[in-house]
Amino acid sequence: MRIQYNAPVILTFSLICTAVLLLTDVFPPLKFYFMVMPLEPGSWGNPATYFRLFSHVIGHDNWEHLMNNLMFILLLGPILEEKYGSKDLLMMFGITALIIGVLQIIFFPGTALLGASGIVFMLILLASVTNFQAGRVPLTFILVVILYLGKEVSQSLASDQISQFAHIIGGVIGGIFGFALEGGQKKRLASRQ
Repeated sequence: MRIQYNAPVILTFSLICTAVLLLTDVFPPLKFYFMVMPLEPGSWGNPATYFRLFSHVIGHDNWEHLMNNLMFILLLGPILEEKYGSKDLLMMFGITALIIGVLQIIFFPGTALLGASGIVFMLILLASVTNFQAGRVPLTFILVVILYLGKEVSQSLASDQISQFAHIIGGVIGGIFGFALEGGQKKRLASRQ
């Protein structure tokens, strides 16, 4: 029996996150390259600013933070990578990271953000829309929105709001991807018949 590298995007992403945390534990100043940072005058002229808009999802504060995210990523990711394909899932990761990074700078300009929680919530909502049928909203999607995003909204009212903001945005993006991709897949399948 051989071990199969069955979900290349998910496994590679998880390994990169782990390597980055190991690296930033040994060289703490490098952590600043893996978080969205408060902008200073001239920041848009620095290539690191653009890198951080994507790299913040692979940086984590500590091992517990990473493990909490990897549990969901490794649970949901392979199923979704098989369904949507590696290329589409990688695109979803990139778009989610970019949107969360840009919105973080706009709405929370004085604070830093790092971690894959937005990716996790994107995957959760994306999974809840699986097998969507035109004209019908899956009950699983409604329940996930109430349970996961509802919890994040209520926590954002009582705490720091920053990480909850990334969770909510990631979830919204996952829902949008799910409805868009499921609807597109149904149309492609219908046109083949």
